[in-house]
Amino acid sequence: MLTVFLAAIAAISLIVGGVGIMNIMLVSVTERTREIGIRLAIGARSHEVRLQFLAEAVTLCCIGGALGIAVALGTSIAIAKAASVPFAFDPAINLVSFGFSALIGIIFGYAPAQRAAALDPIVALRHE
Repeated sequence: MLTVFLAAIAAISLIVGGVGIMNIMLVSVTERTREIGIRLAIGARSHEVRLQFLAEAVTLCCIGGALGIAVALGTSIAIAKAASVPFAFDPAINLVSFGFSALIGIIFGYAPAQRAAALDPIVALRHE
């Protein structure tokens, strides 16, 4: 029962974090509309623009995932020392959690990346 409860909390946290990443990326697309228009006008393909914004979203999520793992590792070591219990580090679990953060970046970064890739270059160049 406790495992299900903790998994539900983790899922909610991932969704909230993903929505935050999506909002940040949507603002980024809006602020950089003119830049996107210039790139598209001089010959960049839409999938290249999409890939750029997906890479930014994944990078954001991976930085957050790495910071989260570092904080969890430090906290776990401190609690283990305070409680005088042995600390066991499992690299597989940490790699899976890092992979999930990258997956969240892909899932929630796709909509803003698609919006950037679908911009009409002429309309984007007129954007102020």
